[in-house]
Parts: sequence; C-alpha cells; structure tokens
Amino acid sequence: MSESISPSRYARIGAFLLRYRKAGLFNGLELDLQEAALAQDARPVAPGQPEQFVDELEALGPTFIKVGQALSTRPDMVPPAYLDALERMQDNVAPVPVAEICTVVEAELGARIGVLFGSFDAQPLAAGSMAQVHAATLRDGREVVVKVQRPHIAQTLRDDLAILEKLAGAADHLTEMGRRYGFSDWVRELRHSLANEVNFALEADNLRRFAANLRGYRHLYVPQPLDDFTTARVLTMDRVRGIKVTHVPPVRRLEHPLQEQAQELLRAYLDQVFVHGLVHADPHPGNVLLMDDHRLALFDLGMVARLPPHTRHHLLKLMLGAISGNSEQVGEISETLGTALQDFSHSHYRRCVDQLVSGYAGLQGASRQFSEGRLILELTRVGAACGLRPPPELTILGKTLLNLEAVTTALDPALDTRAVVEQHLQQMLRRQALGSLSPANLASEWLDLQELARRTPQHMGAILRTLAENRLRVRIDGLEESRMMESLQKIANRIATGVIIAALVIGAALTARLPGGIRLFGLPLLSALFILVAAVLGAGLILSALRRDRKVDRAADRMPD
Repeated sequence: MSESISPSRYARIGAFLLRYRKAGLFNGLELDLQEAALAQDARPVAPGQPEQFVDELEALGPTFIKVGQALSTRPDMVPPAYLDALERMQDNVAPVPVAEICTVVEAELGARIGVLFGSFDAQPLAAGSMAQVHAATLRDGREVVVKVQRPHIAQTLRDDLAILEKLAGAADHLTEMGRRYGFSDWVRELRHSLANEVNFALEADNLRRFAANLRGYRHLYVPQPLDDFTTARVLTMDRVRGIKVTHVPPVRRLEHPLQEQAQELLRAYLDQVFVHGLVHADPHPGNVLLMDDHRLALFDLGMVARLPPHTRHHLLKLMLGAISGNSEQVGEISETLGTALQDFSHSHYRRCVDQLVSGYAGLQGASRQFSEGRLILELTRVGAACGLRPPPELTILGKTLLNLEAVTTALDPALDTRAVVEQHLQQMLRRQALGSLSPANLASEWLDLQELARRTPQHMGAILRTLAENRLRVRIDGLEESRMMESLQKIANRIATGVIIAALVIGAALTARLPGGIRLFGLPLLSALFILVAAVLGAGLILSALRRDRKVDRAADRMPD
C-alpha cells in the first residue's frame, strides 16, 4: 500500500463496506438453492437505502463512482433494488478550475494554451470523476473538444484500489461470500479497466479502431483524435454537434424515421463484439448523439474490453442458442465460460437455465419484457446462486446489450430487437463458415494433415513399443491444487490436532500431582492450563467436523440422479 494513504481513509472505506454489508446489500446473494433461483430478491429493503448507498458511494470519490458503475453490471453480486439505484448513478462532479486544466494541457502538449489553440472555453462542456471536457478551436478555426484528465486522479485511483485489494483479500480468505465471488479477482479486473480508462492514448486508439471497423455503416460516425494534440492525459478530437438520442423531438422522428440508424447501431455493435472482439462497455444514451445530417455519433470510448477469439466463439454460440430456445447449449457454454465452485449444483443450474431460456424464447415480436441483455445478466445471477462464478465477459456483454437497447428504443420504439439480432448473428455465422473455406485456411489444414500422416506410423510404433516393454506411465499434474489434496490436508490437520489434545491431557494428568504452587480449580496452574487448551482445541475440532459433514451431506443431496 502506498505510504500516502492515510489510516482515516482506510477506516472510512472499511466502515462504509461493513455498514452496507450489515444493512443487507449482499443478502440477496445468499439464495436457498431449493427456491426458484429465477425469482427476484424478495428481502425487504428499507426505503431510500439504495439511494443513500449511491450517495455515500459518490461521496467517497472518483474511484468509487467507477466501482458503482462496475457493480451495476453485476446482478450476481448486487440485489435488484441496489442495481436500479446504481444504474441511475451520475458521473457528474464539480469542475476543476480552468487554471488547473490549462496547467495539465500545457505540461502535456509542451506549449502555452494561446499557442496551441485559437480559443479555449473556460466553461467545461462536461465534468466527470476522471476528466472534464472543454470546447476549443485550433489556430486554423477547426472546432475540437479537449478531454483533460483531472489533476492527481491517477494517484487517487492507485491509493483507493490498494485499499480495496487488501479488503477484498481479507474477505476472500475470511468469508464464504468472498470465496464464492472472488472479490480480489474483481478488484484486479477493475484496476486493469481503470488503468486503460485513464490512458487517453488508448482511447484515441479505440476511436481509430471503431471508425475503421464501422466504415461500412453509413449512418454511424466516430470523431477522430488529433495525434499532435493527444497524450496519455489529454485527448483532442473533432467536435460533434447534435442532440442526445433521448431528446429527439417526435416531430423530427416523424419527418426522418430513425429505424435504419437503430438497426445499423445494433448490427455494428454485434460486429464489434463477435467479429472484432471489442466491447464498448458503456454505450448509454449519453454517449450517442444524433447529428444534423441524421448520422449517429459515437464517442467516450475509454471503457473498451477486448475478447479473445475463443471467447467470442463461445458467446456467439450462447446467443444463438438462447434465440433458438436451445437451453442445453446455453447451459453447456455458460458452464464452460464460468468457474464452478465446490458447491456448484449442476442439475439445479440446468433447470434454472431451461426456465430462463424458455421464458425468453416464448416472447414474441418486439416485446421488451425480457431482452437479450437481461437474459445474459440473469444467467450470471442464477449461476452465482447455484455456485457458478460468471466470467467478466458475460456481464460486460449483458450490460452492453441493455445499454444498446436503451439507445435503440429511443431511436425507434417499435424496433424488433430480437429479429435484428437473430438475423445478423446467423449472417455472421455463415460468413465465418465461408471464411474457414478460404484457400489460405484450406492450404494450412492440408499441410497439417500431411504432417499428421507423415508422423502417424512413427508415433504408433513408439506407443506399441512402450506397451510391449511395460513402460507405460500415467502422470497427474497439479495434484497439490486438487480437492483430493485439500481433503488430505484437512485430515492431516485433524489428526495432528487430536495428537496435540492427547498430549495435553496426558501432560495435565502427569502434572496434576505436583505439590504446592498456584492452583486453579483445585489443580496446579500448569495442569489446569493444559486442560483448558485441550478443551478449546477439542471443541474447535468437533465444530469443524460437524460443519464439514453438513456441507458434504448437502453436496450429496444436490448430486444429479
């Protein structure tokens, strides 16, 4: 932990987390597996409590505003009442004085503001927890916006995340909830995400990538960065003029229907996720503007997750399985992506997935009661309830789809989202299948087959010689990480504790006849201490055994028939 972190800051954060843990923030996670895991959290929440939680979270500063935004994507960790409050959380804070902003710009770009820009507005266009945005013009009159990182924000993030990492590590070791949800892993993912978000050079690269990937969509526009005016702490890009999609007047929508824009936006984001492996994790209505020429401008691309090819493939199959009502495929893929905990109930999880997918597939037309994003997030919630820790990619995808739904609904309330998603994913699958038949891929696979055919006789001869000479051996790696080794260690610990208890009892008996000295309960002090220690160890051993046996019995009851 950084030496600059004050104990009072540590105590304030710890007290906040403990207070809301006791207030029931995570109570909704402790679901009885015999109940329907699909049911929403029915535990009562005090009126105003989620809103108070959000207010106090915002008061803790920029790091915790981002924590709140990250928690809003985790229905497996946060009950619905708190999710609703977190989704309304605003990343608007008091602006930094323009003099401090100019100091950062001049230090980063190496020249005075008057030399760099023809004009620089003192009043910010927007002020967030990480940065604020000012309108400006270049010396040639070109309109731009300048996004400037708030002073000392990087150090603030590092200090707060160091505190969260220590608290998360303690929770993972000392609480059942920590072991189930892996708070340390979640904080590490948050650290990586925020490190990318405060590096504006990466955001500039994201702008360029998105513009290149969306070149075929004539209704979409991504403003481009100016390389000579961009660093890790300052991002300068073309200024976009337009209105938020949620503020489009009905008359304009009648004169110029926005159905094509809504469909293109949805298809473009599906391409970004499943083809290019880039997930804009925050495409909410505030980050999409309708320009005067009826194009949609996309910006604020700091929160972008990257998906490897195998993850994209699994997520694509999961989405297609959900749309077609194939709950078996959805369950199998979600288990492959997730991490099964020790108490994972396979059969119960599959029943929950079947109900989820059936409920989604049974909706017709443009019904928004149960959208694709909501389905993905519900999968993570019931998975956590059944002992399956969801991967971060799944929650990001679910939140992205929900935010996209809000944008497309604002553009075209009658849009049949499912029909667009299904049609585009099927086209994407066909393109991938045809791509695998390209001359380059076929040539590569033919070379692999040739290599296999050439080496097969040699490998078969080696296998037969090994069998004939009785030299076949089987090696099991990673035994020290398996449940078997964990169980053996627990057994050894119990035996060692039993031996110590027996030695203490024998020692107490031998010292009970010592004459004189201090006596306790009629026994010599040393003998009494031996008996007390033996009693404490014995009680702990019995309680540990009973608790462990109950867990084993419950796990046996959940085993599929």
